[in-house]
Amino acid sequence: MQFTFKGGIHPPDSKELARDRAIRRARAPKQVIIPLSQHIGAPCKLAVEIGQRVKVGEVVGTPEGFVSAPVHSSVSGKVISVCDYPGVTGKMVSSVVIENDFLEEWIPLSDRPDYQSLLIDQLKHMVKDAGIVGMGGAAFPTHVKLSPPAEKPIDVVIISGAECEPYLTADYRVMLQNAREIIEGTKIIMMILGVTETIIGIEDNKPEAIEIMTKAAAGEPQISVLSLPVKYPQGAEKMLIKAALNRTVPERGLPMDVGVLVLNISTAMAVYEAVRYGKPLVERVITVSGEGINYPANLLVKVGIPVSDIIEECGGFKTTAAKVIAGGPMMGFALSDLSVPVTKGTSGILVLPEDGVAHAGEFRNCIRCGRCIEICPMGLMPSMLSVTSEKGFYEMSKEYNLFDCFECGSCTYVCPSKRPIVQLVRLAKSLVKP
Repeated sequence: MQFTFKGGIHPPDSKELARDRAIRRARAPKQVIIPLSQHIGAPCKLAVEIGQRVKVGEVVGTPEGFVSAPVHSSVSGKVISVCDYPGVTGKMVSSVVIENDFLEEWIPLSDRPDYQSLLIDQLKHMVKDAGIVGMGGAAFPTHVKLSPPAEKPIDVVIISGAECEPYLTADYRVMLQNAREIIEGTKIIMMILGVTETIIGIEDNKPEAIEIMTKAAAGEPQISVLSLPVKYPQGAEKMLIKAALNRTVPERGLPMDVGVLVLNISTAMAVYEAVRYGKPLVERVITVSGEGINYPANLLVKVGIPVSDIIEECGGFKTTAAKVIAGGPMMGFALSDLSVPVTKGTSGILVLPEDGVAHAGEFRNCIRCGRCIEICPMGLMPSMLSVTSEKGFYEMSKEYNLFDCFECGSCTYVCPSKRPIVQLVRLAKSLVKP
């Protein structure tokens, strides 16, 4: 039976710009900036020194807590700096700068063709050591997700191929070109959790991906591919669980509270590469798109590559380029500095033209039309969240379930007054405690 979630919107998907561009490897950068915090949780402890030579895959930051993930060098070369560097959100992050020697010398990797005979704890350690985090944007350490408490067993895994953000096509191309690896990674995840059912959810505007993934899953009766009606933000965990299983995650709850674990398509492939080949997460596929870039593309890039290098790779800006966003147009972050690096959680770089950008200062007062309330997938009152934040009543915003908002941007999209609701929500969150 097909279910759906409350609210949601249908923005133009604009995926035609990059949808048919096969994944290609980007040119190696002259240097990479490796932030020591590329995940939700505790930042890593520096594990290298200035002047030290490192290889591809060498650990440069070790995790300081359970909810953390190691970070690795994505190039071989010399550590030339350890400094605070701006990240995609604008915050300064302690980072390791490595000058590329272009020798592409890797640390020894452990090829394990017998990985299906490994113990569960061994598999978990391999995922952790590879530094894998959620690659759909949240960047939650994957080994933590794969270690649910005993009182909250998982009975269903959902692998998300929804990719509901407009413009982004990286996951779509990964499904077309790496379907077998995704299925093998999914089987490893099922082995670790001891589950017997997995649903791969793909929106029905990707019929080729549905067909290819269905063929790849043939002969795996425990894995099914589910075609989902197109609706944003279906890629969000709670929305996807509702649409696929009709289970409702409680307020302030987690998917494990309803027996579900959700992982991204690219994360599943990274799990396979880590377990099968011992490969750490040092590169990922991103989409470079938008009407302001000359040559949209899907690129396999090194983690830590500066955004400016990616822009150059894709032919530079058109004359109408006005804004560069890390991620998609709904949940991404506008960049003020193109030297910021791509991280494990960066799914795309979007360049928008002048006529596609709403500038700060153009919004008006809330007119109480209720559109944002009607479409909010979490059943919140975004109008009140924005008003209380705008007036400085930050503590009051908690009365309207501030921390249940996952900042999908649907409310901002439909607001006739063009109010920056998501930005006001983020401001309130930064100033009060949960």
